[in-house]
Amino acid sequence: MARAIRVTGSWVGLIMDWLDVQGLGAMDLRARVERWMHEEIVPMAVWQDLLAEAMALRPNDLAVALSIGAQVQPRHVGVLGYLVLASRTLGEALQAYQHYERLFYGVDLAEVVFEGEDIEIRWPPETVRLGHRHDSTAIAALVTFLRRQVDHPPPPALITFINPALDNPAEHQAYENFFQCPVRFNDSLTRVRFPLSYLAIPMPHSDPGLRLLLDRQAQALLLALPDSDPFDRALQQVILKLLPDASATLPRAAQALNLSVRSLQRKLTVNQITWQQLLDRMREQLARQYLADRALSLGDIALLLGYSEQSAFNRSFRRWTGQTPARVRRQALGGR
Repeated sequence: MARAIRVTGSWVGLIMDWLDVQGLGAMDLRARVERWMHEEIVPMAVWQDLLAEAMALRPNDLAVALSIGAQVQPRHVGVLGYLVLASRTLGEALQAYQHYERLFYGVDLAEVVFEGEDIEIRWPPETVRLGHRHDSTAIAALVTFLRRQVDHPPPPALITFINPALDNPAEHQAYENFFQCPVRFNDSLTRVRFPLSYLAIPMPHSDPGLRLLLDRQAQALLLALPDSDPFDRALQQVILKLLPDASATLPRAAQALNLSVRSLQRKLTVNQITWQQLLDRMREQLARQYLADRALSLGDIALLLGYSEQSAFNRSFRRWTGQTPARVRRQALGGR
């Protein structure tokens, strides 16, 4: 059975930032946004309801969905946002988005295709129809995010939406003013088309070392997505996100899951495992995966697993396996 499409709690924070910029109180909406901002998974229907309520606060703003998307920051898209920042070029950034989009939506949606002298990132209609509000906000966020990375980037060549044509010509013009390119509605698919030259534009904050570490972390997060028990999957994702910051503690995990520490302990007891056993098991599994990658040093692996020093990682690994990380790496890579 296919997984339901959803968004992340970090993404819901877009609305809170937009409310702040607009100077809107909207205390009831803020309370609901605050509640969902701390969730790992937010059902698409919840996000769409929150977005509709936010847009209703500015009924005369012809581009309100676009202005919400324009608040986007790396934190709103989690590890995916930081992967884009650390990429070498905009082309690599687009590739990272496509490869790890599942961390955001829970499923793979986007396609990247070449169209003559252009390249498109597109969302075919047979995958899903998420509605005009969401599509407008998401495309505005994508374009805004890329614009912020370079000075005076060329505008997109074309943007299309599968959603029905806008009744108000002024609203259509507001979309073209925002995106600075032709915009079509009632199209066969939703797409953003860029000139091929766009792909070679260097990213100003490129960090190959950080990009490598984030890529490994994103791969690990993808491994936590298979169709398992929803609570187990959510807990795995929380631990994976907390590990690099050396903050994978029971209280922090409980907070991220919107549970009390006692409630999380009870759930672990039902699964017949302690917090430390779970943490050790995940660290060992990740360590074995990372050790098979020549590009990661032992220091990098220690950092990804939340150890401040490589020596602490070495001691833990020997306790788990009876061997040193260096020996297991040699074995994994075919050495003696």
